[in-house]
Amino acid sequence: MGLKNTRKIIKNRKKFRWKDKKYKVRVLDLFKKSDPLEGANQAKGIVLQKVQKEAKQPNSAMRKCCKVQIIKNGKQVTAFIPGNLAQKFIDEHDEVLIQRIGGKQGRAKGDIPGVRFEVIKVNDQPLKMLVRGKIEKGRR
Repeated sequence: MGLKNTRKIIKNRKKFRWKDKKYKVRVLDLFKKSDPLEGANQAKGIVLQKVQKEAKQPNSAMRKCCKVQIIKNGKQVTAFIPGNLAQKFIDEHDEVLIQRIGGKQGRAKGDIPGVRFEVIKVNDQPLKMLVRGKIEKGRR
């Protein structure tokens, strides 16, 4: 390391930055490429089936989820159904609106493994209102 070694240090720093995973993902925009919603906040989809996911330790609940096929690109994702007995209002072939759960860096939130989305609307009716009993489920 001499006095006139700056250019080499800068060049090495640029070269070895590509070893850093966070830098690589940010620069190559890898999250957007692998994102099922393709950068959008919400997406419409069709419910394929209802499933239950087992919560991570130390909890032992069965979290209610559903497999959803996104309309715009045909990708399948698992979406969490929030609310007490909310799964009653969702049937197969219903049209749902999903959004990301606010987990860190696009990962799953809380104790549900592999679930990164949640249902917010069913057949253009807000799920929260259906659960509270304010409105009835719309027919399609």
